[in-house]
Amino acid sequence: MAKKVTPYKDSKLAKKKQVEQMFDTISDNYDGLNRVISFGIDTSWRKKVIQMVMNTQPKNALDIATGTGDLAISLAEAGVPDVIGLDLSEGMLSVGRKKIESKGLDNKIKMTQGDSEALPFKENTFDAITVAFGVRNFESLEKGLAEIYRVLKPGGIFIVLETSVPTKAPFKQGYKFYTKYMLPSIGKLFSKDKVAYKYLSDSAAVFPFGEKFNNILKKIGFNKVNHHPQTMGVATIYSASK
Repeated sequence: MAKKVTPYKDSKLAKKKQVEQMFDTISDNYDGLNRVISFGIDTSWRKKVIQMVMNTQPKNALDIATGTGDLAISLAEAGVPDVIGLDLSEGMLSVGRKKIESKGLDNKIKMTQGDSEALPFKENTFDAITVAFGVRNFESLEKGLAEIYRVLKPGGIFIVLETSVPTKAPFKQGYKFYTKYMLPSIGKLFSKDKVAYKYLSDSAAVFPFGEKFNNILKKIGFNKVNHHPQTMGVATIYSASK
């Protein structure tokens, strides 16, 4: 990233510990607030991710920065036999485990606390790896991506869904106003953590989206790298292989 953004500017903790603390704090109302902030459009983006993954007929999948498990659950419901959801935040995972249990998917999904930059898996383990709105939270983007490359099987698929910044008027100006003023205000109204949603918008603003992110993926070693802007460019789906 061009600029390092952390949730708590006065904290002496490393970024990943701050991110863990932040998501632990907002875990109880994260799902509902996320739907409000994205106007529910994020569900359509996730469906596209699932379709891209399922086109490769994976036997197993790893969902990194799984949060409360929405994408992991969708992967299992779509037919992936073995899914692991990994996240730094035990608070988010706890919410996710309840959702998984209520859907009777305990036998298909395992939720694991772990660090995306030190994945607890052997090389060439997963047919598919996904990250939805999580790579911008990595302490070291390249280190996290290198770990993903390591555990992805040759020929496997890697899909990232991440926020991006519209480049064409008037969407560019509207996005900037919404993320700078409205998103943090909505977060303050509904969240126990007053700075969390400001961090989420700030981190999105400095993330190297589009071709810049493609180039980082290629530098790590990924091939078949493509990106697909969504909804006037407010989010982008990236696909890559090994």
